Amino acid sequence: MILKSLSLINYKNFDSKSFDFDAKINCFVGPNGIGKTNALDAIYHLSFGKSYFNPISSQNIKHNEDFFVVDGVYDRENREEKIIISLKKGQKKIIKRNGKNYDKFSDHIGFLPLVIISPADRDLIIEGSDTRRKFIDSVISQSDKIYLSDLIKYQKLIAQRNALLKYFALNNTFNKDSLEVYNEQLNTIGDLIFKKRSDFLETFIPIFKSRYEWISNNNEAVNLVYKSDLFDNDLKTLLEANIKRDRALQYTSVGIHKDDLSFEIDEHPIKKFGSQGQQKSFLIALKLAQFDFIKAQSGVNPLLVLDDIFDKLDDQRVSQIISLVDKENFGQIFISDTHPERTESAVKSVHQSYKLFKL
Repeated sequence: MILKSLSLINYKNFDSKSFDFDAKINCFVGPNGIGKTNALDAIYHLSFGKSYFNPISSQNIKHNEDFFVVDGVYDRENREEKIIISLKKGQKKIIKRNGKNYDKFSDHIGFLPLVIISPADRDLIIEGSDTRRKFIDSVISQSDKIYLSDLIKYQKLIAQRNALLKYFALNNTFNKDSLEVYNEQLNTIGDLIFKKRSDFLETFIPIFKSRYEWISNNNEAVNLVYKSDLFDNDLKTLLEANIKRDRALQYTSVGIHKDDLSFEIDEHPIKKFGSQGQQKSFLIALKLAQFDFIKAQSGVNPLLVLDDIFDKLDDQRVSQIISLVDKENFGQIFISDTHPERTESAVKSVHQSYKLFKL
């Protein structure tokens, strides 16, 4: 799969800009604040229907403008695919594939697989469990439509159950039967999601460990540990056992929406015990493992987007990652950097075709 061209209108800091890409390596270079990351984010937007850095769609419209358009032309399985994402202030976002609107945005997920490595990934280590759950969900969803559909259903049910708990508290009332209806449905869907997350991690963790070993050239042991309430009991039992607590809190305190993934180095949390270098290597191994997993599941090479990668890694490590294009048939790569010379020398070392875009 190749992104052949990208056109932007009123997207973030761009008025109107078009790019024709190389089938292998594409580098956006220029000083900070010029729009390198925004160009990469537009590519992400085409795959996921939203920005990686700012999920509030209206904030991706250029200041003092009323709309944005992101237009990408792909070569996918020897067929041209045209994706257009547009948003007008005060209206719903539209995603079109070959001129036809998607009924549900979720139908588009996984069609154009993509993996992004960015300084913002550090949130996976420092932020709460929600960020790590989203990571797991985004990897599985890119190759499993049913999982994504179950996830959306589960989230809706949790929102409805929470609204009911609030209603009980506000009106000083309680009806066990109405909660039971939600408990039953959550139990069924929650169990399916839990099993898929467990199965996914069983496959994913060994890939991640081998990637970490390759990047770090070190002997420290790394691990991902799945934490879930459902290891203790089925969800229906847990919901019934926590009813008093949920009524006091006015929200659902147990379930797969509380799952977490513990990032460990030598059996300790990497957040507290990992050096900066180890944390960087950990995150890149995580993302390269995501690439490997999606490729194995879908049979398609995801696009690889490396945002400000030199900022986080030494030149040798970057060359090592770019060299994967040579060795492992990585497909198409997009890179941003502030130093054109540094990027060009790293890219030249892998003897692949490339294009440099000076912004």
